[in-house]
Amino acid sequence: MSVDAEDVRRAAKLARIAVKTEELEPLAAELNGILTWIEQLAEVDVEGVEPLTTPNVTQARQRPDLVTDGDIQEKILMNAPDSREGFFVVPKVVE
Repeated sequence: MSVDAEDVRRAAKLARIAVKTEELEPLAAELNGILTWIEQLAEVDVEGVEPLTTPNVTQARQRPDLVTDGDIQEKILMNAPDSREGFFVVPKVVE
């Protein structure tokens, strides 16, 4: 696959990137270099290689999935300017 200056101009327009006319040819050369490198990667034999999602093979410890209320209602309501029956009291905003 080869990219020319017209392809770069079209891609820049679609991406809404301002590219000067004199920058089109160097960008095309850069993109062609990247595409050549990607084609080289396709030649690598990966038969039998397992996909790697993380280099860490240990299993993460997990906490029990328990639903709790946090049991700190009093501490939280200490910061409230006004509270009643365990809830924040706020001014009415809709009439």
